[in-house]
Amino acid sequence: MRRPAVRRIRDDSLRLYRRGRMPAWMSILWRAALVLALLGIALAVHWFDREGLRDNVDGHISFVDVLYFTMITVTTVGFGDIIPVTPQARLFDTFVVTPIRLFVWLIFLGTAYDFLFKRIWEKWRMGLIQDRLHDHVVVVGHGRGGAGAVRELMRRGRPAEAIVVVDTDEAALREAEDAGLAVLAADATRDTTLEAVKVARASSVIVAAGRDDTSILIVLTARRLAPHVPISVSIRSIDNEALAYQAGANTVINPTRFAGLLLAGSTHGPGIADYLADLAAVDGRVTLREREVTAEEIGRPLSALATGKGLRVHRGDRVLGFWQEEVERLAPGDRIVEVTRGTIDG
Repeated sequence: MRRPAVRRIRDDSLRLYRRGRMPAWMSILWRAALVLALLGIALAVHWFDREGLRDNVDGHISFVDVLYFTMITVTTVGFGDIIPVTPQARLFDTFVVTPIRLFVWLIFLGTAYDFLFKRIWEKWRMGLIQDRLHDHVVVVGHGRGGAGAVRELMRRGRPAEAIVVVDTDEAALREAEDAGLAVLAADATRDTTLEAVKVARASSVIVAAGRDDTSILIVLTARRLAPHVPISVSIRSIDNEALAYQAGANTVINPTRFAGLLLAGSTHGPGIADYLADLAAVDGRVTLREREVTAEEIGRPLSALATGKGLRVHRGDRVLGFWQEEVERLAPGDRIVEVTRGTIDG
């Protein structure tokens, strides 16, 4: 089989960071304290050097005049009623007060952006993305299993904008975002999280949370919010497979069991394991796919398919093999599992 390409990351793109633990109110208080400290510096110097100021109204400089001059000078360029007249006062206003004015405005603008404009922008952008979410795939968990599922979906032709990743791990979300996927940093066991990614309008849901109990709880939540959306889940323990089905999963994948299947098959010949891997991948010699029966195929036998070799027919709650008599006449609503030609010749 062809080995998948490895995406290399340049060293200069690496970034070590840690999410800040400071709450929003503490950040606001810290910025307010910084502004007051800057104003205090300017006020103190102006007061001790008040002889360098001149009041064009009454000729007397009081503390109120110094406070007024400091506030007006820091927030504006002044009105000319009080002016610096000595060289040291003018130098202080030039090289200290002017930078303080710039820092204060930057703090105000940064605070307004962080706590007002940024939230409004993100809310508007999130609403725009949500409006475009139709027939998308929701992938819960972008770890080893979830990331592998995303790569396979994209190799099968699913566009990146039609995949939404939900996870709480920042590194996993950054990787998904770099691939062009829509991401949501939230707990997928909560109703509000799955409602935010419009799970009811999704074409399918893939759950690979990494823990069986979490995965089963996510399946329960998703099934209640989206009764008709197919849900596939990765379960590590064989004992929990039945619970996943009871929670509402349509497909339960056990990586350990599948690996054991390949290993056991290889003991009876390497061709068996290679063929199974081909069936599971999109770029092998053969591809396994499921589709709905077409109008032209209704009434015809499963063996007469023109698109591939039919293996199974899902008819209601029944699963019919290619050897059974019922598949000699395909019926409306049947779903066909077939083997088709892959992308590699040979």
